Amino acid sequence: MITNKMMENEFRNLLKKRQMNAEDIDQAVSAVKEFEEHLKKENTSLDSADLHTLKTYISLLIAEGKNSWERLVAIARYCNLVKKNDYYIYFTSILGARNVLPDMGERLAVIAGEKIRSEVFKGFTLPSLGSPQESYPKITKKIMDQMTSALPKETCREVLTWNYHKVPIEAFKEKKERFTHATSIDDYLKGEHERLLKELETSMKDGRTWYEQEITPEVLEFVKGNQEICTGIRRGDKIFVTKIPYNPRRYLEEKDPTMKRYYACHCPLVRSAIRENVKISPMFCYCSGGYEKLHFDVIFDEPVEVELLECALNGDMHCRFANTIPKSKMR
Repeated sequence: MITNKMMENEFRNLLKKRQMNAEDIDQAVSAVKEFEEHLKKENTSLDSADLHTLKTYISLLIAEGKNSWERLVAIARYCNLVKKNDYYIYFTSILGARNVLPDMGERLAVIAGEKIRSEVFKGFTLPSLGSPQESYPKITKKIMDQMTSALPKETCREVLTWNYHKVPIEAFKEKKERFTHATSIDDYLKGEHERLLKELETSMKDGRTWYEQEITPEVLEFVKGNQEICTGIRRGDKIFVTKIPYNPRRYLEEKDPTMKRYYACHCPLVRSAIRENVKISPMFCYCSGGYEKLHFDVIFDEPVEVELLECALNGDMHCRFANTIPKSKMR
């Protein structure tokens, strides 16, 4: 707990490593302390509080105008530090895609012009920061309905297929180096899958999430049994990649097809639409395609074409993409 001096020091050290200045670190620590004081008043603690308690607290912050990005991120980082995994995963779901729709509007203006952007994003207002993911599907549906009506399919696809999560190219530096030294694409992909399995096993043993995923022995075996998951398998001139389910533990346990698709979907802008049967164009999942292809854009030194093959939004049990290998990079 943050009242424990050792954990406060660990949190401060974590923030220092992120190159935050002293004032911002003090504010982050204060945000977590305020949260823990709230938990004490509710006769609970960070160790034992359930997810409903967190949602209620965030609603209170919104009502009081204290739902700043810095405050929410500070609490999220601390929850990750102390392995409060359900809280950390929830924070990623309400913060991770916050700027995707506004950024999509900016890209639309560049590609199709300001007039079209105004038409597509007419009546667009983001929910308050910290709002639950259920606040987004109707907005996403409205934007997608207006976009697909205003633009040809290929233009929609061009707008959507982009690095909206702003993953830095430098994140793939080591992958690119390994690809350069690999004897073949197949050799490279096999090696990446082996490294992935080691990462997942380490996360499982440490009791930490791997990104937003809880890794259990069953999840590890699931990924081990299919190299397409997160890594990819080459067939001809294409690399086929299947996304790991957003909640792989619940996905593997679930029997109901609708809920299985819900646990497969990564996108907080549309995920709850699956459960609530809100029909959103699966074209939107090319946004995920933009994320999936980025790795290959970098290692091949040129943009690759990505094709959406299956997605939970379209009734499939997983999300799957095909990335076309540039002719000059075949080996």
